[in-house]
Amino acid sequence: MWSERYRRLGADPPFGDPAGHHGVPMEGYYWRLVDPASGRVVVALCGVVRGAAGTPERALVALSDGSGPVRHRWVEREVRADPGRLALDAGGVLRADRSRLSVDLGPGARLQVDLIRGRAWPRPALGALGLAQMLPGLQQYWHAHTLGGAADGRLESEDGPVVLAGAVVYGEKNWGRGFPPAWWWGQAGVWDGDDDACVAFAGGRLGAVPGLCATTVVVRLGDEVIRLVAPAAVVRARAGGGEWHVRASGPRARVDIEARAGERPPLALPFPPREGEPPGTVAQFQHGHMTVVVRRGRRVLWRGESRHAALERGERTGG
Repeated sequence: MWSERYRRLGADPPFGDPAGHHGVPMEGYYWRLVDPASGRVVVALCGVVRGAAGTPERALVALSDGSGPVRHRWVEREVRADPGRLALDAGGVLRADRSRLSVDLGPGARLQVDLIRGRAWPRPALGALGLAQMLPGLQQYWHAHTLGGAADGRLESEDGPVVLAGAVVYGEKNWGRGFPPAWWWGQAGVWDGDDDACVAFAGGRLGAVPGLCATTVVVRLGDEVIRLVAPAAVVRARAGGGEWHVRASGPRARVDIEARAGERPPLALPFPPREGEPPGTVAQFQHGHMTVVVRRGRRVLWRGESRHAALERGERTGG
């Protein structure tokens, strides 16, 4: 029988929901909304820090729509998260589940949207990490729970009120003992050809050994989701100097991703610290350029190009 203690080590049994609360030292919730018409990008996140007995104790909530600095606030103790599903209430400052998202950081930083026609993760047995989600005690876990859909609602930014209608949604969760020594990440859901597709990748260095790394690639093409992660796939990634290169090859498909940071300055997104460390920030570009080629055998299954890719290359202070 799968125990609560097992999940508090970060692992999930088959047919569970990795988006639920685990009770590990750090759990991060992230949403990204992109308006295809205007190119406006809204990012909302919540980093939850564990309290006694694995219960949520405090949370770092942040919101940005590109109109000013990233707004954020610590919420103390009034944090509730459901272990069985995606459901979070950070003291009323951020409330979220699979159908709605609301953030209230005061005047000029409020968001209220309904998430409709959501493209939820379709695989009931295993999440984005595949078999690795069943291994307890990893440094960090990752799961992309929403691979598209539409957001309708209202944003209150420093530029004034904005009506959001049909913004493309992406949502993910990461959790574990804390961020790895170095990590790379990218996501795109708005394409030049107006394709119904979503691409995301996430990877990091495992421990202090520079060559020991792991990366996961997820691609949704219409109703099909391709997950490429070891041991079923070979994934190689390289990030640095404003460029990201990912090549993933598995039994079902091969995916090649080439991306570079855009000219616009990145967001300085906060992330919660490990015990004894100060809060960190990471530069996340919101209008990067990404090209993706998906092959099945010798046939090109899909080719996409995005000018609104999110890209991140982070390194924890102190290694």
